[in-house]
Amino acid sequence: MPKMVIVNSTPILALHEIGCLEILKELYGEITIPEAVRKEVTVKNTHTLDEYAWINVVGITNFAAKELFTSALHDGEVEVILLAKEHNADIVIIDDGLARRHAKYLNLTVSGTVGVLLRAKNNGIIELVKPILDDLIQCGFYLSDNVYREVLKLAAE
Repeated sequence: MPKMVIVNSTPILALHEIGCLEILKELYGEITIPEAVRKEVTVKNTHTLDEYAWINVVGITNFAAKELFTSALHDGEVEVILLAKEHNADIVIIDDGLARRHAKYLNLTVSGTVGVLLRAKNNGIIELVKPILDDLIQCGFYLSDNVYREVLKLAAE
């Protein structure tokens, strides 16, 4: 199990929306989010994270570096990347393509919501990826048809 997993708002909101946020706990034990992600996740409901004691909120320390990224990325994405660098995180879970490229450029190990589902299936936490993927898409999670087919192929479904 990775020691430090830092997660952006989209995976949290999407998995929470379909009642599958616990997959993150089952895979990683605890996850860490920066303050900006906490704000994004709780903007509509300030109690969204109350029942998840396994989600730790940690502030970044390098605010000067944050200013360099904010023109290209959202606050949450920037803070996820900076927090990961500050704490030498094992993995960041982020879905935005540009943010993923920035994270990879900084030599961070990157996954996304779909990668979490594939890993959960491989670890026996979930039985099937397809129903969860379909629920995510129904709730507005974007996935191209090609990626959808590829994910199901990787999941052997």
